[in-house]
Amino acid sequence: MKKVAVIMGSDSDLPVVEKAFGVLKEYGVPFEARVMSAHRTPAEVSSFVGSARENGFGVIIACAGMAAHLAGVCAAATTLPVIGVPVKGGMLDGLDALLSTVQMPTGIPVATVAMNGAANAAILAVEILALSDDSLAAALAASRKAGAEKVMAKDAALQEKL
Repeated sequence: MKKVAVIMGSDSDLPVVEKAFGVLKEYGVPFEARVMSAHRTPAEVSSFVGSARENGFGVIIACAGMAAHLAGVCAAATTLPVIGVPVKGGMLDGLDALLSTVQMPTGIPVATVAMNGAANAAILAVEILALSDDSLAAALAASRKAGAEKVMAKDAALQEKL
C-alpha cells in the first residue's frame, strides 16, 4: 500500500493535523508526518516531496496557516496529488491560508479542503489510494454506510420524541 505524507508548516498545526492521523490509522494507511516550512526550509520540502513517489508515497497532505504556500511548494515539486489544508488562525483568521492554498496557477493543482479540514483531507487521500486498492474501497463504502445508518437512527429518535 502506498503511504501518505502529512506535512505541516509548524508544530503549532499539530492539533489540526492529528485528526488526519486518526483517519489514516482507522483505515490502516501508513503515513509519515513532518514539520517543514515553505519559506524557512524550501530545499528540504523540495527534496522530501520530490522523492516522495520513489519512497512509496501516493498522496501528499500539506497543512499550513497564515499566508503559507506549503501546499503549492509541494505541488510544484511532485506530480503526486497534493491536498492542502488551510489552518485557521492569524490576523485574517485563516482566510489568507485558504486563498493561498486554493488559488494555484494552471498546471500546478492543489486539492483544497475546508479550514482545519485535516480529517477530510485524510479521507480524500484514502479515496485516492482506493482507486488501486479494493480493500480500501470496501472500507470506505462500509464507513459511508455506517454514517448513513447513524443519521437514520438519529432521525428515528427524533421522530419518537415528536
